[in-house]
Amino acid sequence: MLASLRDRVAFTSVCSRRSGRSSSHTSAARSARTCEPPRRLATQQLADWGWGYETEASGTVALLVAELTANAVRHGRVRGRDFRMSLTLHAADPALRIEVTDARPEHRPPTPGTLPQSPPDEESGRGLLLVEALSTHWGVTNGDPYTKTVWCEVLLN
Repeated sequence: MLASLRDRVAFTSVCSRRSGRSSSHTSAARSARTCEPPRRLATQQLADWGWGYETEASGTVALLVAELTANAVRHGRVRGRDFRMSLTLHAADPALRIEVTDARPEHRPPTPGTLPQSPPDEESGRGLLLVEALSTHWGVTNGDPYTKTVWCEVLLN
């Protein structure tokens, strides 16, 4: 596996309305629903690194990416600003770090371990509970005064 030859391999995708072109690294729409689905980009990259589409790791990564990017679209959207997804493979473990950066640093989710349970009749509000359950750890960091990054790490056994 190519990734095992490297200590750290990274991949970045930006959902950008302004670019006007579509490729495996840049998409032509703002939301996770209309751009090249980030989960598809993530599972393709994971397959390129040696974890096929039918593996448990691929399914877990697809779910984590879908939850984090949906939150970026729903809670982190600012007109004219995009979100960025980064995947970093730490081949020694092997572990994958998923980072989704958006333009709303003031809209921070609760800290890990303090997520409230959603009422049973609510249709949303469980995404970060899934992230917390499926990842080894997760958190939120501010990169600069204009962005925040929600990240998680998952073992790829």
